[in-house]
Amino acid sequence: MRRKDREVTDKQAVYEIIESCLCCRLGFNDDGEVYIVPLNFGYEEDGGHLVFYFHGAKEGRKFDLIKKEPHVGFEMDTAHEIYSKSDGRTACTYTARFKSIVGTGKVSLCEPALKRHGLTLIMKHMTQKSEWSFDEAKLNAVAVFKLEVESLSCKVHE
Repeated sequence: MRRKDREVTDKQAVYEIIESCLCCRLGFNDDGEVYIVPLNFGYEEDGGHLVFYFHGAKEGRKFDLIKKEPHVGFEMDTAHEIYSKSDGRTACTYTARFKSIVGTGKVSLCEPALKRHGLTLIMKHMTQKSEWSFDEAKLNAVAVFKLEVESLSCKVHE
């Protein structure tokens, strides 16, 4: 990271930023073309490693790419604010506050036994509620996939 003064390495601080994000963008390599998709997510630490969970259709470009090329990039950000460092009359005096996380990992489809767990984590992250029931037909109709994080960097400009 070029701006080491903005780097966040404290695990708890990183998790607080993740908690404040509502969207995680996955970047896939589709035969040299970049395909980026924004997704709702849930997450947990499993065996000391960060794991994100997502859901989607059981068909389409994203579903095909998960099976074809599991190595992805991801990005999430929050706390955006544009402000001026002086009188606000000169464009070059403006800058942005933000908190962002970027990284890489390996994405895979979840087996049926893990789908309910992944969806519960997604719902918990999006609503702060932990207890959920799922309609079996809808549960069977949706794909749930997980991203096992391999590298991550976090940057804050306040």
